[in-house]
Amino acid sequence: MGAKNRRERAAEERGVAQASEKRRERMVRFIGGATVVVIMAAIIGVAIFASSNSPSNDASGSLNGIVQPDPEAALPAGVLAADSTTPFGVPYGNGGADVPVLEIWEDFQCPACGALEEANGAGIEELAEKGLVQLVYRPTAFLDANLGNDSSHRAIGAWGCAIDAGKTIEFHNSVYDNQPAEEGVGFTDEALVSFASGLDLSDDDLETFSECVTDGTYLAWAANSNQEFSTSQIGGTPSGFLNGEGVGTEVLADQVALADLVASKS
Repeated sequence: MGAKNRRERAAEERGVAQASEKRRERMVRFIGGATVVVIMAAIIGVAIFASSNSPSNDASGSLNGIVQPDPEAALPAGVLAADSTTPFGVPYGNGGADVPVLEIWEDFQCPACGALEEANGAGIEELAEKGLVQLVYRPTAFLDANLGNDSSHRAIGAWGCAIDAGKTIEFHNSVYDNQPAEEGVGFTDEALVSFASGLDLSDDDLETFSECVTDGTYLAWAANSNQEFSTSQIGGTPSGFLNGEGVGTEVLADQVALADLVASKS
């Protein structure tokens, strides 16, 4: 009888432990899911705000006449020309002609773009690096007009200098890593140059990069791409397109969902 009671108690304890573990697993899944929902909501909410505050699509050029669009202006190494299907875009990765084309419009001052980068920037890069997509970043500077500064144009121009230095994705990510917490604070040239200091450039390359930024070598490229954003009536950032079809921000921010969508188009 005693042995039976011990077995019953042991079985009861195992049942309690199993029930407790199941509750814990459900809670972990719930918390993880809730975190994703919060991130998605933040990205979508800020993207909607950015879209509703976007300037009219009049393609009037750069803020305060810093530089006007010029299709003949110099482009950073490898950036696509005006006659490309993705004009003034920045290709990245190893995707060939037989894989889907993923375009992502972004503004370096855009909080929603920063949130997308944090949520799934690495996943997007991985798709490109594995050759599963032709990834093309489409930079725009529409927030300059909203925020009353010229930081997006200058950040794009500095990115062009980094592209020439062979640091395309590294500088891109560094700008987002250092995005000001308060929208509108923007980037000084000194800050943009400092972002490159940790990118393993030689002293000569860093000096060339600094001169490129200070001289505004690629500001016209920034203006060209910004004009393309305006005339294409994109509406807000971040905006993604896969083979020309819009991709919801919630999909862009979800590594599994985006990979599944890409696979379905391959």
